[in-house]
Amino acid sequence: MIVSGTLFMALLGVAGVVYVILCGPSVSAQELLTRSLKETSAAGFIPDLFLTEERVAEIMGYKDTIVEAPKVDTSLVTISATRKQTEESGASSGAEDMEEDSGVKFEQITGATYRGIMMIIDDPSRIFVGVPDSFGEKGLSLEKLVEKYDAVGGINAGGFYDPEGMGTGGIPDGIVITEGKLAWGEESTMSTVIGFDNEGILHVGYMSGREALNRKIQWACSFGPALIVNGDPINSSSGINPRTAIGQRSDGAVLMLVVDGRQVTSLGATLEDLTGIMLEYGAVNAGNLDGGSSSQMIYNDETLNINASVRGTRALPSAFLIKPYNTSD
Repeated sequence: MIVSGTLFMALLGVAGVVYVILCGPSVSAQELLTRSLKETSAAGFIPDLFLTEERVAEIMGYKDTIVEAPKVDTSLVTISATRKQTEESGASSGAEDMEEDSGVKFEQITGATYRGIMMIIDDPSRIFVGVPDSFGEKGLSLEKLVEKYDAVGGINAGGFYDPEGMGTGGIPDGIVITEGKLAWGEESTMSTVIGFDNEGILHVGYMSGREALNRKIQWACSFGPALIVNGDPINSSSGINPRTAIGQRSDGAVLMLVVDGRQVTSLGATLEDLTGIMLEYGAVNAGNLDGGSSSQMIYNDETLNINASVRGTRALPSAFLIKPYNTSD
């Protein structure tokens, strides 16, 4: 009885804070919280309890706008030098207490409202998309996808149908490409595609499945928005949430970023935060992947971030995975 009373008071306190922010005098705070909640599947209804339908629609208007990013200029990325460096340079330096192979390193990321981990993979040919055995019913957790493909690690990738946060991860949004073929979606399906071509160059942009195949993209998923294209940031508005993103430097190295959120010590990051981090790390192209309770990074059988899901790690339709070092294509 005491426990039930304590929980009720805690929930009442949270509701009070939400009310003060959503109905208080600060327009910027109202907009930030509304966007943060609306970006989630399970809590997206909360702003509707306090604000008018018109006000919510006004705040969330940015989500109805598709930003047309320019086509990726593949000449801005040179892969060969990176592969040679991976083979000859030996182990890279990284954050303390993190085991790494000769082509992977890690750095801790911190900001005003977030903390996270950047994983840098020298050789982009090691990156591929892992998927469940079939789509439609249930996806696989990142742990299971890593195990299925004997990968050394990876991050969650594309979005999926997730009504009220109860989706099973089996129905991807947009398209999924594996081994140069459409594993999900149609050639006419339009979405923000994030994936690697046959040269290991990352492409990010709004396109059809057919256009993605014409660009010789071998491994891809759909989410977005694009964060950086050809070295230029793409402006996007958002709330604060757990985030996952992927990018690529001009030398071909792949940047995998996961930011923790919904915690006292790490509330989360905005899309602007992700763009800033990626630019700081030299990304020429970068895209936002599925976030929230799906955000997770695994390396050597260990989850390196604190997953925000209260029901255990989510089942996923896709993940960007990393082949073991020196494994042949």
